Amino acid sequence: MSAAESNQIALTIGNFDGVHSGHCALVERCRDAVGPSDQTGHQTGGKVVVLAFSPHPMMVLNPEQAPSSIEPIEVRIDRLISAGADEVVVLEPTPELLAMSAQAFVDFVIDTYRPSVIVEGTDFRFGKRRHGTPTVLKELASVRGVEVQIVPAVEAAITDQSIVKASSTMTRWLLAHGRIRDAGFVLGRPHELIGTVVQGDQLGRQIGFRTANLKTESMLPCDGVYGVVVVLPDGTEFGGAMNIGVRPTVEGTERRAEVHVFDAEGSPWMPIDGFPEYGWDITVKMIGWVRDQIKFASVDVLSEQLGRDVERAKNMVQAMMAETV
Repeated sequence: MSAAESNQIALTIGNFDGVHSGHCALVERCRDAVGPSDQTGHQTGGKVVVLAFSPHPMMVLNPEQAPSSIEPIEVRIDRLISAGADEVVVLEPTPELLAMSAQAFVDFVIDTYRPSVIVEGTDFRFGKRRHGTPTVLKELASVRGVEVQIVPAVEAAITDQSIVKASSTMTRWLLAHGRIRDAGFVLGRPHELIGTVVQGDQLGRQIGFRTANLKTESMLPCDGVYGVVVVLPDGTEFGGAMNIGVRPTVEGTERRAEVHVFDAEGSPWMPIDGFPEYGWDITVKMIGWVRDQIKFASVDVLSEQLGRDVERAKNMVQAMMAETV
């Protein structure tokens, strides 16, 4: 590869919320366009640069209509790097930037980042009032000597036998309806709640189901009980059952995410030596839906149901692990 080729830059622009399989396809096409990088991070090809808007432009244009974030920008950056990007530039959607014409925006991108190729999806829109389309992008960039590659939408088969386009909008809808497995098919991996264990009211330990309360900026699915896999700070994984909601049986008012962790034998997991009780980070991989949130007649009835929930979650996690072997 010549020095000129190794200096090439492939660039893609978007919000990249959730970094789903469609986003990964854009990064992969960028990498194909400029050549590989080796496993040590040294450049053997060109450079892949991602321009990621944060927050979502709708937070500036129409905050009331802005979608919820699937994950915070810090998580998105890590995922994009893992997908093959060399650099992620966070673009703040200022009124001035969003007011640019399609021509001005393309000139801004090319003058600032000097790409040799721009890679986008078929639904890419840019410029004032989103007047810019992939066709417009190709026309404007070609005048500046920049190639534009348009990647077809990535499709995913979900459990109702339908085929959907991988998108952040579809992912949010599936999560909002508790369709965790389907969201995972669209994302290309389980949806993850990344956060910190914080102190709760310790009711779980009183009824025999000790839980870790998770503080997270990741999007919570709808209220209910879910089977999950919990990744501890040292990388070890355990199965678990997670409750999301206000806990109506105990007259709760605050929406919480609480996870009951069990070890390989199914016994409740307890913090090991060296773990503080609170303040440590975990990742919760959402595997599947167990049941809706229900108000039970008493705490005793709730406790009995939690036992059934845990058994169903164990079976769910074991089935998932068997599929991946």
